[in-house]
Amino acid sequence: MTTSTPSPDPRPSESTTTPAEGTAFEDLPPRRTIRQAVAASAMGNATEWYDYGAYAVVATYIAAHFFPAGSEGLFWTYAFLAISFIARPFGGFVWGPLGDRLGRKHVLALTIILMSAATFLIGVLPTYEKVGVLAPILLALLRMIQGFSTGGEYGGAATFMAEYAPDKRRGLYGSFLEFGTLGGFALGTVVVLILQLIIGEDAMAAWGWRVPFFVAGPLGIIGLYLRSRLDETPVFQDLEEAGESEESATKGLRDLIVEYWKPILVMAGLVIPLNIANYTLLTYMPGYLETKIHLTGNESLMVILIGEVAMMAVIPFCGSLSDRIGRKKMWWFSMVGLFVMALPMYMLMGQSFGLAIVGFAVLGLLYIPQLSTISATFPAMFPAHVRFAGFAVTYNVFTSIFGGTAAPINEAVVESTGFLEFPAVYVMLGCVIGMIALVFLKETAGASLSGTDIPESEPEDYGLEAMQAEDQALDEAGR
Repeated sequence: MTTSTPSPDPRPSESTTTPAEGTAFEDLPPRRTIRQAVAASAMGNATEWYDYGAYAVVATYIAAHFFPAGSEGLFWTYAFLAISFIARPFGGFVWGPLGDRLGRKHVLALTIILMSAATFLIGVLPTYEKVGVLAPILLALLRMIQGFSTGGEYGGAATFMAEYAPDKRRGLYGSFLEFGTLGGFALGTVVVLILQLIIGEDAMAAWGWRVPFFVAGPLGIIGLYLRSRLDETPVFQDLEEAGESEESATKGLRDLIVEYWKPILVMAGLVIPLNIANYTLLTYMPGYLETKIHLTGNESLMVILIGEVAMMAVIPFCGSLSDRIGRKKMWWFSMVGLFVMALPMYMLMGQSFGLAIVGFAVLGLLYIPQLSTISATFPAMFPAHVRFAGFAVTYNVFTSIFGGTAAPINEAVVESTGFLEFPAVYVMLGCVIGMIALVFLKETAGASLSGTDIPESEPEDYGLEAMQAEDQALDEAGR
């Protein structure tokens, strides 16, 4: 296999790179470094989503301790989950442009410190019985800090991983970020389930609900350690060497909004169904199964845990499959599948514990083709010099609107109407919006993420043959 003649510009350009190569192989880090970048990104993401998972599965305990009796505490608990999403766009507007100006690594170190510290502190908050209205105020403040840090964490981690990964394997490597997402959710579920089985319901209600939040401390320390050992991404280093990184954070934000509004709109249309499905299935479902379908607390956690483990098992497969057939086909399959199966599966879940496992698992597996390819799809929608900001701003603005409100909207409608299948209808409406946006999405599987042009691939840039050619070149280079 031949490689392109090096250009004076350290950035590989389309004119000096063959379709089968994508990124200049000599610029790629060794596989060991790539694996370390994957681990650091996934660990930080797991810490972030561990908080959301733990908060969701102890929602009934939080409702009892932070709100007065008879005040629809569960609704307000979910509403406080949404409060963190109010701060996410502000985090995106701050952290995203900073990540394009200062680098991905420095921002990610700060966000993981903020997230893990705020989660830990929830575990030591006084209750409503002790300090009255101050308790929910402090809870809201910490949720806001978590949301602000998440505004940079997720977009930064996805950008970091995407820019480290080889072009032809970006789907596979990127999928491990979402493995960390589900791993965080699942860990929150496991910790609470084990506590309930060991100490019992009374102790859990009295003090055991605090313990899951303390786990965020060591998780954050581990994630920070892994990230501190890595250099900046090769793509960002190339930008800086070429003098093409943004001059300032404010200029980067202005360039993003003025010049790249089309990919912002397309990404927004995909973020809407993604987050409605995500927060309906992974955040709202524990309380829904227990209070609406009347499963026991342990049964509802088992349904979620089995479904999440099944989803984790297929994430790398779906990520790798997207490298072979492209991202768009994966998203079409997921959204059409969810649109068709959401209502039947919600009706099935209402029948019994066993059928609840089947229904949740089916919907979770249909959702995975979206979730597993986020880190490969969304960063590639923007050029390198505005990538962090483009992802962070767009993702967090529309996640705050449609993700943060999913649980309270579902709870309010189901509670007021008795229509137990409303969450399925909500997911279906999101999929309609997503399918419209998907028509305008450019295929980027196998495309290089270097440079200041929006990536776009041709059919020959991805697939098994392209993946094998890249692997061979990396082997020959000792990488």
